[in-house]
Amino acid sequence: MQESNIRKHMDEEMERIRADLLKLGGLAGSFIQNAVWALAKQDLDLARQVVTGDDEVDDLAKRIDTDCFQFIARYQPLAADLRTVSSAIHMTVDLERIADIGVNVAESALEIGTARPLKPLVDIPRMGQLVGEMVDGAMRAFLNRDAEAARRVCAADDEVDDLERQVFRELLVLMIEHPKSIEQATTLINVARNLERAGDHATNLGEHILFLIEGQHVKASSFRRPLGA
Repeated sequence: MQESNIRKHMDEEMERIRADLLKLGGLAGSFIQNAVWALAKQDLDLARQVVTGDDEVDDLAKRIDTDCFQFIARYQPLAADLRTVSSAIHMTVDLERIADIGVNVAESALEIGTARPLKPLVDIPRMGQLVGEMVDGAMRAFLNRDAEAARRVCAADDEVDDLERQVFRELLVLMIEHPKSIEQATTLINVARNLERAGDHATNLGEHILFLIEGQHVKASSFRRPLGA
């Protein structure tokens, strides 16, 4: 096969991988936002939709992995091509885990069901919104090869962490003052912890994209608030 034809096939296969990865990113972000919405609004039908959608995510992630490893075996890529396919493999792992966290949150919404809320949910929906924005920002950075956008994704995780700590403190006080609230409060604390982990996976996306663009491994902490600040 002529070199020009090989390059053409490589570009076509890489474009399929990119398209599937962007689709996976869209699903992961929507899982988080829909699950949190279902929790806040006690929309049990929406929560069930998130849970049942997990098979689609798993199938898509497996397809991306297969395509990436076949690409490596077939073309033995170097330099930018190798960074792209390597980043896609790592991003797939983080996106699948973000979607799994969305499923966990949806299951928590089903667990609480239509029970009277302990308090109006403000910080948890904000966490869900932020994580969704981080995932969307990461996928845009990937699509546009925008290093600054990837750095902003990493930096945004500080607010997610702040909100998780705030949720924990408020619910802990509530449990102490009202022991009957312990069960629901514990579920909500777990939701906040899940969303905090989703934020961590989104920062991983930022790191993978920076490696793809700049060819260097960079830690997200380089763009975040110093510890203790």
